[in-house]
Amino acid sequence: MSKNFSLKELTFSATAERDGIDNIPSPEVVEHINELCDNLLQPLRDAWGKPIRVTSGYRCPELNKKVGGSMTSAHLCGYAADLQTDDFHGFVRFAVGWLQGKAYDQCIIERNGKTEWLHLGYKDGQGRQRHQTTTINKN
Repeated sequence: MSKNFSLKELTFSATAERDGIDNIPSPEVVEHINELCDNLLQPLRDAWGKPIRVTSGYRCPELNKKVGGSMTSAHLCGYAADLQTDDFHGFVRFAVGWLQGKAYDQCIIERNGKTEWLHLGYKDGQGRQRHQTTTINKN
């Protein structure tokens, strides 16, 4: 995919492995994952200069349903990834500023209990880039 992001990490899911869900993307979805890496993830990683962990990337419909994802999630198309870093709050401040003037669909700071991640979407399922930045607290 790119210097710092692999197809394996952008399709890996412990839930899929545990439950025997086939999360192998189609060639079209692989193209979308490449777009995500080339245009958003790798440039952000280069600018940040430190490791970024992908906690969720592509999700097939069965996996997306299993983890409670939205039926319109960009994860289904390969256009989104959930990210964490060792300095999460610093990373969020950096990423939100870095995104200004860039092409993207969503930047969502998500929290579920004590777990936090940054959802970055390059495009939505219709190919739009809505430049949405928000926070979701799932408690």
